[in-house]
Amino acid sequence: MSPLDNKSNIPNLKGEDGEGSLQVKLDPSVKIEGAKVFAVYGKGGIGKSTTSSNLSAAFTKLGKKVLQIGCDPKHDSTFTLTGRLVPTVIDTLKEVDFHAEELRPEDFVYEGYNGVKCVEAGGPPAGTGCGGYVVGQTVKLLKQHHLLEETDVVLFDVLGDVVCGGFAAPLQHADRALVVTANDFDSIYAMNRIIAAVQAKSKNYAVRLAGCIANRSRETDEVDKYCKVVGFNRLAHLPDLDAIRRSRLKKKTLFEMDPDEDVISVQKEYVRLAETLWNGTEPFAPIPMEDRDIFELLGFD
Repeated sequence: MSPLDNKSNIPNLKGEDGEGSLQVKLDPSVKIEGAKVFAVYGKGGIGKSTTSSNLSAAFTKLGKKVLQIGCDPKHDSTFTLTGRLVPTVIDTLKEVDFHAEELRPEDFVYEGYNGVKCVEAGGPPAGTGCGGYVVGQTVKLLKQHHLLEETDVVLFDVLGDVVCGGFAAPLQHADRALVVTANDFDSIYAMNRIIAAVQAKSKNYAVRLAGCIANRSRETDEVDKYCKVVGFNRLAHLPDLDAIRRSRLKKKTLFEMDPDEDVISVQKEYVRLAETLWNGTEPFAPIPMEDRDIFELLGFD
């Protein structure tokens, strides 16, 4: 029986997370301590998983012990780190009839490129349950098995630009939220919504916005224009290179690709971004724009 079918296990939903919010109330004792925690958000298909995996790899180049947690039911966040689709926490729990005490770390934690520890939280069946419950159970398992005690960096790769209570759950653990965007209207519009969501969560949680990453973009003028207006910061620029597409096809990170000039340049940008995040970023509090104002700013020449 799934815990989603057991009323005693249904997470407590209360409007305690900002005005008008309905948020999964996670166990306050289940906290990630000792590691720097980042949550990566962005428009669906913008390249969050590719960005997250290469950023995790870059942190290892700095000598850090990294854990990446994928928070998408399609469980492909760590695909390029492990070279395969690994089983999800939820699928693994199902195999033991949700008796978490029967699990061993090797049942749900997989080692990826350069020692990155990889976990795919998964998600509830379509149309049922809450993604926040899945994230909470994943962190709880990691704590129970003492897998966070020797970790320097935890990186949550979060589903699309969904900003409901469930998939905002990683924000309850994160120190900084990152937004992956592109130099186009739709991506920036999604970023604006994510900024508003993080700002709402920051009223009750320690999470703050670190900045955005311009991905798959030759230029950054529209991203920079938006950031200047709302008071945000672009942390990195990752161009639209074919090598990035090919790395996904080869099930590899960019750090494993043939080191031509373009690949080396992007590798350096990822390492620079990892250094920036590790050294600490200013906590930004941008003021999200109204929809009409974004159209006026970016929708017309």
